[in-house]
Order: sequence, then structure tokens, then C-alpha cells
Amino acid sequence: MKRLLLLCILTASFTWAEAPMTPFNVGKKYFLNFDKNTTCLVRQIPVYKDPKWVAKIETRGGKTVYFCSPKSLFEFYFRPGKWYDVGVKSERDFSKIVVTDFSTLEPINAEEAYFVYGANATTSPAGDDLPAFKTKREAEKFSKQYNGKRVMPFNKVSDALIKLLNGRI
Repeated sequence: MKRLLLLCILTASFTWAEAPMTPFNVGKKYFLNFDKNTTCLVRQIPVYKDPKWVAKIETRGGKTVYFCSPKSLFEFYFRPGKWYDVGVKSERDFSKIVVTDFSTLEPINAEEAYFVYGANATTSPAGDDLPAFKTKREAEKFSKQYNGKRVMPFNKVSDALIKLLNGRI
């Protein structure tokens, strides 16, 4: 009986040892660490006053720049040379782009986020803006609720749209 029990334990342990180990599907955590002295690079206003709009870009050179809204982030993204003191020449110099999810207030990867254009309830410290959402479903829900014109992923937000939001077109 003891031999049979030992045989079962050994067989089971070999089976478990050979089974492939799959990692847990753990999402990457993003952080927005700002205080009362943190200002928006583009508009030079404190970002803490309206945290649902805060965004940041981390550069490969180790700098972190904060923005008072996704629109301000995109202004820098499309024209980083305008702020030459940051030391960024193109988007290839960015290591991490983070925005705040408008519904959960959690920091999320901007490159995987969805943005709502033209919604009635989207005035940020920078004016008309693009609230960000982690999922397309949440963005569409918000867009429908507030008469948004369009939901788009990060790579579909254009410099022309940012100029339009700023009244430059």
C-alpha cells in the first residue's frame, strides 16, 4: 500500500514538473506622481488642480514631463522641438506615454487608450479636449452620453485635430 501511494505521488510530481508554466496575465501598472509644484509643460499651469486630465511622457533620456490634459500631451507629441529644453527630437525619444482614464481616474498607457472628440462635457484646463479611456467600450459609452462626435485610438489622433481643438484651423 505504501509503495502504491509513493508511486502515485512520484507520478504526479513528474507530471506537474513537465507541465508548462504559464505566467499570470498581469497588466502593467502606470503611475502619475505629481504634487502641487508640478506644472504642465505646454500651458505652465499646475496639474494637481484637475487630476482627471493629467498626462505625462517619460523620455528615454530619463526626463518626465507632465501635461494638464491629453490635448496638451498631443501638442508636445507632435511638436517636441518647440520645447527644445526637454531634449526630445521625435516620438522615438519617448519611453512611456501615460494618460488618466476619465472614468476610473487610473493612469493608463496612452498608446492603448481611446479618446473621445467633440463631447459636450470635455472642457479641461486646456479648453476643448480629448478625454481618455482604457477601453473602446467605455469611450463609446461616454461619447453616446455626451454627444461625442468620434472615438479614436491614440494612433488616429492627428496634429490637425489638435490644431482644430485649439482654434488654429
